[in-house]
Amino acid sequence: MGRIIAIDYGQKRVGFAATDELRICAHALETVHVTLAFDFLKNYIETEKVDVIVIGEPKKLDNTPSDSTRYIEPFVNRVRKAFPNIEIARVDERFTSRMAFQTMIDSGLKKKDRQNKALVDTISATIILQTYLQQLEIENNRNNPPL
Repeated sequence: MGRIIAIDYGQKRVGFAATDELRICAHALETVHVTLAFDFLKNYIETEKVDVIVIGEPKKLDNTPSDSTRYIEPFVNRVRKAFPNIEIARVDERFTSRMAFQTMIDSGLKKKDRQNKALVDTISATIILQTYLQQLEIENNRNNPPL
């Protein structure tokens, strides 16, 4: 079984998170400049077995695509083309940055450390990945109810 990697794609930075080989837990990997995002992903896939790439999907409160979609879709299409044998999943990323910031507060980070946008991006990617894993678990329980 391969890993699942999650991507929080932004206009300036891209946060990455991945599961362990058993897909039990999600952990932050790194945040890179947007121009390096594809190369980072490619290098990761060359060194680790990856079965699923989860990419955050920006939406407005009314569930329509947000303005950020125009920046993300070219990247998504490039990933689909480069890795046709890897499943691409999309996860609603509304509120992930806010949740990441709250996570930083809850973990006791000082105000100066909370201003680190790269940290927010990796935590956001981790939240996107955790959301995807929870969706898989719910779907699995729905398809295989306990006896």
